[in-house]
Amino acid sequence: MSKNDKFKIAVMVSGGGTNLQSIIDNIENGFINAKISVVLSSRKNAFALERAKRSGIKSEFCSPKKYSNEKEYSKKLLEILDDYRPDLIVLAGFMSVLSDEFIDRYKNKIMNTHPSLLPAFGGKGYYGHHVHKAVLDYGVKVSGATIMFVNKEVDKGPIILQQAIEVSEDESIESLQKKVLKVEHKLYPIAIKLYSEGKLKVEGRVVRITEQKGEAND
Repeated sequence: MSKNDKFKIAVMVSGGGTNLQSIIDNIENGFINAKISVVLSSRKNAFALERAKRSGIKSEFCSPKKYSNEKEYSKKLLEILDDYRPDLIVLAGFMSVLSDEFIDRYKNKIMNTHPSLLPAFGGKGYYGHHVHKAVLDYGVKVSGATIMFVNKEVDKGPIILQQAIEVSEDESIESLQKKVLKVEHKLYPIAIKLYSEGKLKVEGRVVRITEQKGEAND
């Protein structure tokens, strides 16, 4: 990427896209000096595609149902992304599994968010409300959000940022989900900003922030 090129982000989605909206907002208000080159959805009716349209962002739809396995699906996703040459891929509620080939191609260039303080309540089967139900059933007193790089093990990539929130006595799945999502909306733009400015360094599974991080706008 030359000095005159804008840092390019590809956002992969499957649903409503509230994290996508947070990223869009923080690009528009100048917090992140980058552009979203494409929003790539695994579902045709994902509201995230409408969010992209409203902001004049190009979008693509590619359903996993057309492919026999994750390897073939990921191969098609890579072909689509090759047209946009992203500097960073951001998973924002993307519900399909990516192949090892995909992850190797973009090693330490794929970010994801998880609605707990990893490594707690992560791994296969822990997504969406299932995470929050497990948190409440276990009776922990704090939960939170994690932003991480994606590797070949589910929810075990190098952790970039985390923030805890208190789990109240009368917490419900819905109320906990809202609290954690608010934290995700704050942390994800910060992680993207740090990466786009070259301030993240991965050493093994430790991510070091080379300069002081800023504060995202809610």
